[in-house]
Order: sequence, then C-alpha cells, then structure tokens
Amino acid sequence: MKLRNFMVVAMMALAMPSCKDFLDPDSISTFDTQYVFSNVDDARKAVNAIYVQFGVDGFRSRLSNNMTGNTDIERQSGWTSAGDRYQIWDLNALSSNGDLRQFWNAAYTAIRDANICIEGIETSEALNSSDVQTSRLMYHMLGEAYTLRAFWYSMLTYYFGDVPNVRLAPKAGNDFFLPKEDRNVILSQVIQDMIDIEEKMMWADELPYGIEQANREYTIALIARIALQRGGYFLKPDLNMDRMSDYLDYYKIARDYTNKLMTLKDRPLPSDFAQIFLNECKFITPENEEVLFEVPFALGNGDVGWNIGITVQGGATASHDYGSGNNYMSIPPSYYYSFDTLDIRRDVTCAYFMVNTSFEETFVNGGISNIAQGKWSRYYLEKGPGASSAKGTGINWPMMRYSDVLLMFAEAENELNGPTSEAQEALKRVRQRAFDSQYWSEKVDDYVTTVSADRQSFFNAIVNERGWEFGGEMIRKYELIRWNIYSQKVAETVETLKQMADDAFNGTGTYSTLPDYIYWKRDQSGKFTVLNPNRKILDAPDQTWTRESWLIGLHNDATTYQQWITKDWLNYISGGPKPGVVRYIFPIPEEAITNSQGTLTNDGYGF
Repeated sequence: MKLRNFMVVAMMALAMPSCKDFLDPDSISTFDTQYVFSNVDDARKAVNAIYVQFGVDGFRSRLSNNMTGNTDIERQSGWTSAGDRYQIWDLNALSSNGDLRQFWNAAYTAIRDANICIEGIETSEALNSSDVQTSRLMYHMLGEAYTLRAFWYSMLTYYFGDVPNVRLAPKAGNDFFLPKEDRNVILSQVIQDMIDIEEKMMWADELPYGIEQANREYTIALIARIALQRGGYFLKPDLNMDRMSDYLDYYKIARDYTNKLMTLKDRPLPSDFAQIFLNECKFITPENEEVLFEVPFALGNGDVGWNIGITVQGGATASHDYGSGNNYMSIPPSYYYSFDTLDIRRDVTCAYFMVNTSFEETFVNGGISNIAQGKWSRYYLEKGPGASSAKGTGINWPMMRYSDVLLMFAEAENELNGPTSEAQEALKRVRQRAFDSQYWSEKVDDYVTTVSADRQSFFNAIVNERGWEFGGEMIRKYELIRWNIYSQKVAETVETLKQMADDAFNGTGTYSTLPDYIYWKRDQSGKFTVLNPNRKILDAPDQTWTRESWLIGLHNDATTYQQWITKDWLNYISGGPKPGVVRYIFPIPEEAITNSQGTLTNDGYGF
C-alpha cells in the first residue's frame, strides 16, 4: 500500500468532526497524546498528518511550482494582472495576498503537527522499547517529523526571511505570540536536528512506503541542501545581500553529508532520463534509483499535470478522457538553446507541442513564448481521469533526486578545496547520463577538464549543469538566491532574448543560424516532430510540414521586442526598490500580523 492512500485517509479525517480533535491544536488539552504515541500504529497515523499539508493548495499548486518564478530557466508574466499569483511573479505581493497566506498557514500547520509528533514520540516509552522493531520504527518516525519540519522552515525563511520559530507542541501556558527569529538560527537548528536523528532512520527500501515517505537518504540530502542555504547569501531588511562569516562550516556539512550518502547508499543514475518523470506520471516508485523522496499525491489530489507540464485540451466535447491541463510557467528560448544539441535532457525538459481536444499532438498555443515543462503531463497517465477532469491528477512531485546529491557534493567540494578529482567525478556522473556514450570523450571528459581550470570556472559549470539537469523542477529560484546571482542571471536572460530577436529579424549575428521559423508535422505514429529544431532553413522539403513562427516571434514591430521580454523580469533587474538586487522576500500575511497581537510587523525590505 502506498503512502498516497494514507494521505487520503488523513485528509478525510480533516473533514470529519469525529476526528477534528486529533488534528486541531485546541485538542491538545483534551486528547490523550500519551496514548497516541504509546504504540507504532497510532503514532504512524499522527505522523501521517504532517504530510497532509502537501495536499493543500498552499503547497500543491503554489509553493511546489507556481510561486517559484521568474528565473533564467522559467518565466511567467506578472505585470498583466493584480491577481495573487501575478503579484508574486512580479515581486509586488501585498500582505493581503491569498497565495502567501495559504502557504504560511500550510507551513505552520505542518510545523505544529511535527512538533506534536516530536514531543509525543520523544516522551513515549515505545521509543526505547525492548522490542527492537518498535523502537526502530518510532525513531524513524521521529526522524520524519524533524525532516518535514526542516523542509517547511527552509521554505518559510526563503520567502519571508526571519519568521517565528515554533519548536514546541501547542499546550496551555505556551507563548503563542512569538517574535521573529533570525533565519540563520532557525536553519542551524533544523540542520542539527536532522544530523542528530538521521542515523536512526531507515532507508527507503526498508520502509513500507519507500520513496513516498521521508527516509534516511532524503534526510541526509536535505541536510546538505539546507546547509548550502545556510552557507549561502540572503537578503537583509536593508536590501543588501549578505552571508554569515561561518559559511564554510556549512559547505563542509554539505560536502560531508553528500559524501556520506554517496558512500553508504550510492546508486547508478538511471540511464533513461525521461523515465524518471514518466514513472511519476504512471505511479511507479522505484527504490534505490534516482528519486529519493517525492510527495505522494493521492488520486484526486495534486496539481502536477494541471498547472505544470505539457498542455492537454479537454472538456466535455473532447474525444479523449484525459481532461484539461495547462502550464503556468513557460521556458524561455534562451534556456532551450543553452543546451548542447546532443544533450538528451533538452527535449525531455522543454516541449513545444500540446495535445488538442482530438487527442492529437500539435504545435503549442503561443509558440516561442509558451515552451512547456515537458517532464510531466496528464497525457502520460496510463488511464484518463475523465474528459472534464482538471486538478487532482495524483502525479507525484519530486522533492530530491540523486543527481542533486552528486552536484551538491561537487559544488561544496569545489568551494572548500577547488575542483578536485572527486568534484570532477561527481560532475562527470551527471553529464554521462546527459549524452550518448559515444560522445563521452568530448562532452564529458574534455568538457569537465576544461571547466576545472580553477574554482570560479568549475562553479560556473555547476550553475549551468544544475540549470540543465533540473529545468522545470522549480528549484532554480532558491539556488540563484543563495549564490547571489539572481539579478545577474535574469539580466543575462533578457539580453540574450533581445539579441535572439534582433538576429532573427535582421538575419545576421550570433543567433542568426538558429530557426526563425520551424517546420513540424505528426509522423506516422502520430508523434509531434520538428524538422529544424537547431538550424534555420529556407523551406521544408515538401508540403507535409507546417511552418510556424519561432525566434522571429521574439520581435515586435511596434515595441522592437515582445513585451514579456522587457517586463517579466523588470523588477528582478532594475524595477525593484534597489536596482541590481532581487527583493525575493515577501511580506508576512496580514492575517498572521493581526493574530500576533502586535508581535509581528512587516518592516524593512521597502515594504
């Protein structure tokens, strides 16, 4: 049985009055938590409640993918509306923003439930039971609670900076009006929490729910990821980016813990890059492979394939029963053409076809401005969920992949010791999967040797490699923040797009050999195929091909460039309160400010 089924039960419990007391903090004084955590089965149900917040809109269609643009590899237009998500994309969100409120509430509800479990398990006799298996399961569940709490605090500090640090289960006498805590203190604490517990956790292949349950390998990897966050840059209220003087200590933690996982639980990267994501669309959850942990969305829950992925046009008049799904975050052509043309990840990550109501693959609406994340689609489901279906595909969302561990190791090792042979080997392992083996000598060995000339060159290669490897997985924003290159990279993106538009229109320049128009058709099997994805041609060889505007579509006769090029990233470059600095921090939700009874305020950051 998959954990996704337990999420269904847990979410049903939220709607049932008879179960409300168990999940509501008001119940702590009346419900016997000592009993709940006295045995494995009831403790398991309590820990499952922490996962429920992954299934609410604050995560499934907001934090996971919708709130993570704009970057150099994903984009959306925030300046066209005053709606909640548009405010976030445009870096102009108000404290009344409903999406931020949903995220804040989901995060602190999950933290509350984690705190209840941590306190309940740590004071339970079952934790140190004479029955070895009972004790082992209790310690693992304690690790789950610490790990999930750490994830939510990592996200809260990325979005709001300093936030209240709630580490106690709610009970009478507690101070419920905590002030903001320094984000670096919070991150240091949650890193140490995981370090203290991870050796008592169980690997995914020892667990009944495998990679759909927080496991030891995910905890180890999350230690590294949050350590890099703690060792990276952050925005201060005076709108200056800074990093703590002890940052190298956290790079060492990242290096040591990625190395620990690579030593204790190494695994080859699956050779088929596309299959990693097809597995999620087909509800296949292999252990000891690429994905370390993925959010286990239940059928009828989760928005992967609804607001992210290859578009499918459905509805009552459609000839198929796969329903409707769109793509909120598109991919700029500057990213598409940053790939080596032999890199197999490009055509998995970037898709410029869609599925119409006749269940045919066809050119995507919007063309060059609407390249989709190709890693997921409801189109890939084994069985359509219904012609009128939309949300709730049940497709899982990846939280950590093993290639991330390899690249975090390479990055941390380079920061500490330069591009050592160990750092180079980790980078090579990721690139080997990206290219057919016949090209490894040039595209892997020679490439890595070239970029290993010095620490900065290797760092730049890591920045690029992480972009190519994780495109569409919506983690780029956090990386650009901690590297302190957010504004720089989006400014480069805008200039590249402008140059592409100029060269396509004028027929000369660096990008003039790229396709100004593309020609496509469906092959005999019905698959969308493009004649000239990488080069400009004068015409197609026959009439079976359809011509579509491509890079020429970046040009606009009236404004020179399409407005999305000049406006989507404006507040990330020069339009914000401090040009050259991305104000990625958002105001704490108004509801939280009011409920804090004067403890919390939105000060600094130009609010």
